[in-house]
Amino acid sequence: MDIKAILENYTPKPLGEESRYAVFLPLIWDGKDWQVLYQVRSQHISQPGEVSFPGGRVEAGETYQEAALRETVEELNLAPSQIDIWGEIDYFVYQTRSIHCFVGQLKVDKWQSIKANEEVDRLFTVALRDLLAHEPTYYELKADVKLDNQFPFDRIRNGKDYGFSHQNRSIPFYEAFPENIWGMTAQFTHRFTEILKENNKKA
Repeated sequence: MDIKAILENYTPKPLGEESRYAVFLPLIWDGKDWQVLYQVRSQHISQPGEVSFPGGRVEAGETYQEAALRETVEELNLAPSQIDIWGEIDYFVYQTRSIHCFVGQLKVDKWQSIKANEEVDRLFTVALRDLLAHEPTYYELKADVKLDNQFPFDRIRNGKDYGFSHQNRSIPFYEAFPENIWGMTAQFTHRFTEILKENNKKA
């Protein structure tokens, strides 16, 4: 067994990953300012009524970026030439899912002219300058460990009182806007603005 050759040709992946997703954070230039485009999910798909970015599951043989482009084309009924992907920001790993986020420009004159498909209830925008000026509030969601006869608590120090940090989550909500931007969408939005601020300080 050539262990060195095996490791040299191995591509690492998140442990426990069962599904991969990609989303696109769309920017639109309105002639004066950059706007971030959000969509509200329709009532007949998962997470109905929630604010999200275009995106979905990565299909077999696709890269994350290809999936983000395809899903945006499908959901917003745009041509691939109208979507200019500039790059990827930090991605999100939670339990069995990994979600990658790409950022770029939608080349449309007016976002109101976009005729989204049936997965989208409606679209709205928030000025990037407002997102830069208003950070989200993070709320702690704590989950208690349930005693389970199958879990060997007696084999770990402090038993059920062990600090299972993954049980607790910090979830962001934007408080300054009329739409309820929260969760993963808020987290990607916030990280994008942080990256812009961090690099602006270096300039």
